Amino acid sequence: MYEPREEVTSSLSGTARDVVQARDVRGGIHFHAPATDRVRPPVPYQLPYAGGGFVNRHAEREALDRLLDDGLASARVLLVTGTAGVGKTSLVLHWSHAVRDRFPDGQLYADLHGYDPQAPVRYERVLESFLRVLGAPADAVHAEGEHMAAAFRSWLAGRRLLIVLDNAASVSQVRPLLPATPGCLVIVTSRHRLPGLTIREGARRLTLDVLDQDGSVALLRSVTQGYRDEDDPAQVVELASLCARLPLALRIAAERAAGRPLMHLADLIGELRDESGRWEVLSAEGEEESEAVRPVFTWSYRALPSDAARLFRLLGLHPGPDFSDTAAAALAGVDVRTARRLLDVVAAAHMVDQTAPDRFRLHDLLRAYAADQARLEQTPQECHDALRRVLTWYLHTVDAVQARVAPQEPRVELVPADAGLPEPQFTEAAQAMQWYEAERDNLVAAVRAATSGGLDRIAWQLAVVLRAVYMTNNPFQDWLATSQIGLEAARRDGDRGAEAELEESLGMAYAQSQCLSAAAEHYESALTLRRTLRDTFGEALTLNGLGLLELRRRNLAQAQAALEGSRALFTALNDGFWEPRVAVNLAQVELELGHPASALGPLRRGIDVFRAHGDRHAEGNALRLLAAAELDSGNTNAALAHAEQAVAIATEIRSTAAEGYWLLALGDAQRAIGRPTQALATCRRAAALQEQLGDRARQAAAWDSLGQTCLQLGRAQEASEWHRRALVIYRDLEQTWEMARTLAHLADALDRAGTPQEAADARADACDLLTAFTDPRAVRLRESMVQR
Repeated sequence: MYEPREEVTSSLSGTARDVVQARDVRGGIHFHAPATDRVRPPVPYQLPYAGGGFVNRHAEREALDRLLDDGLASARVLLVTGTAGVGKTSLVLHWSHAVRDRFPDGQLYADLHGYDPQAPVRYERVLESFLRVLGAPADAVHAEGEHMAAAFRSWLAGRRLLIVLDNAASVSQVRPLLPATPGCLVIVTSRHRLPGLTIREGARRLTLDVLDQDGSVALLRSVTQGYRDEDDPAQVVELASLCARLPLALRIAAERAAGRPLMHLADLIGELRDESGRWEVLSAEGEEESEAVRPVFTWSYRALPSDAARLFRLLGLHPGPDFSDTAAAALAGVDVRTARRLLDVVAAAHMVDQTAPDRFRLHDLLRAYAADQARLEQTPQECHDALRRVLTWYLHTVDAVQARVAPQEPRVELVPADAGLPEPQFTEAAQAMQWYEAERDNLVAAVRAATSGGLDRIAWQLAVVLRAVYMTNNPFQDWLATSQIGLEAARRDGDRGAEAELEESLGMAYAQSQCLSAAAEHYESALTLRRTLRDTFGEALTLNGLGLLELRRRNLAQAQAALEGSRALFTALNDGFWEPRVAVNLAQVELELGHPASALGPLRRGIDVFRAHGDRHAEGNALRLLAAAELDSGNTNAALAHAEQAVAIATEIRSTAAEGYWLLALGDAQRAIGRPTQALATCRRAAALQEQLGDRARQAAAWDSLGQTCLQLGRAQEASEWHRRALVIYRDLEQTWEMARTLAHLADALDRAGTPQEAADARADACDLLTAFTDPRAVRLRESMVQR
């Protein structure tokens, strides 16, 4: 029965994630984040546009339909094989778009470039791309391919995705990209039969042949309709025969015929027959059917105006198959307006495909043909100059990207650009990064092309400048590949300063991808080179990087020595930008050593400097550390104020990563000041943000903090569960110090939960782990547990 109650007035000050208003509560209140709070990445639909004019292939599409109708009770692999230009990709893309609804978790696509002049795409690069688009944890993206392959298989478990791996050259390119659980379909296209996939993975094979006569005529008619409707059917059949009924050749020939509607088809056929005769003389017996496409290429190529033909053949020298109109202008040494006009002419002849308003792509056969024509019709010096122009343009454009996204990083004195080359201009960092993402594959290919073209200085300069871009988003495979190639180029060029830059670049890449031993080797090599060259500024930078690496490894004495050396050098150089940053890094070491009083001064000074420079992120990070130092010193009110300031800055600069991390300092301060309910909301917010970001290490830190907060609220059993969840991640990541601290927290929760033996076991495990550390904080923690 309803009973009237006193009027209740409630107010809420500040912000909170979880709020309950109630009169009487029996038992505990538990907050569980709703599914809507967990922001999942968008479902990926990566398939390229399939193109028009698709005809026939009814039997093949029915075979694909049957594969779906049979169900995907196990992970399925389909191998679509056939000669070059037979339409493998076209078939797969048309069918895949049609069955999109059967794969609710999305479609992934990768062109493995197995038959391009440059090296095929490594599977590690594809794994990195797939993991990122699927929203996998940040630590899943790793320098080691096996690590990423395992993470990819785990991430696909329970999902239904279609994965298209186009133009595979070998089984080794494909095997690490295959899921291990039911629900997914992988379609591989290749010119080779890849028997390893059918034997070991049980892949089904679908072999495409050239079109039959009716299909060939239908394809020709679909392109010429409205232009040449009165052509003699017998002559259309003859044209199809001269194209060997190969879809790529048929389409180009049809475009050529449609472009000359007033010329008799018999005359066009005569021209093509002449070209075919030339190729029959030049071709060896037993060559692939794809050789039949070359007469069609020549037929269309010779019809191009001379300036468009020159551009086409120079496109064969471009480092990658995909390029912008601006890159084409640099390659040909013309202005962008002229390049666009010529590209329109070449695209109208179907000799290049336009994929976006300012981007184009060459089929690998056309690319090889264009490169052949360049070698035949251009002098070696002209080819060399064209390659140098486009690579220099890439170099200067990447430098412009660095100026926007990492202006604080040291700049390189670049190889001069030719007069008249398009000048890169970016008005903001987002625009610069958009250009980088579009050109990402080309940039790796450009470094390789520079070395193979004898342009070692451009190769290592590209690698050095790219480092500043790579630091912002950690594309480890690209970073390692370009740095290693650049390092070899620098050695050939005899530039030891460049060697040092690239050794340090490799150290940074390995450190950030958790390959810490390899990182240390490269940092030490860089340091030796810096000292040999008496490069004081470079030595200071390398010592700072080495110090941060040792801090990550919890070799605190080594970290302190390296950072002190770095700070002394920057002080001697009177460098007001880097010295306070290194001082803040040193303060973090002091905190880890258990010396908060030594950290307070450098942190306060750093905050003043960062404010003066308007560096809000550096200011916020220093405030986070200052909060920890004040907390360790017993100044809880000051700690709370600094942590609140740090979180406010993270919100202001819209850095979700900073907010998720700096909230942990706020939660620590709220617990210390006796506000566990506020701390609970803070830690839950931190955990939710880290789940969105995919940073498992920091998510574990948030869970460990949640456990400490629950214990303060008297919820020991719940606290134990949070600590156990954190331990799983720390073990997986092999983070020994964090495991030991979390085990100590777990032991306290288990004691309060009334399970003393489990608590004793947790303390014993923690003590075993702590024997690896000799710093004061680790020693005190171990002693405190031994005394229990």
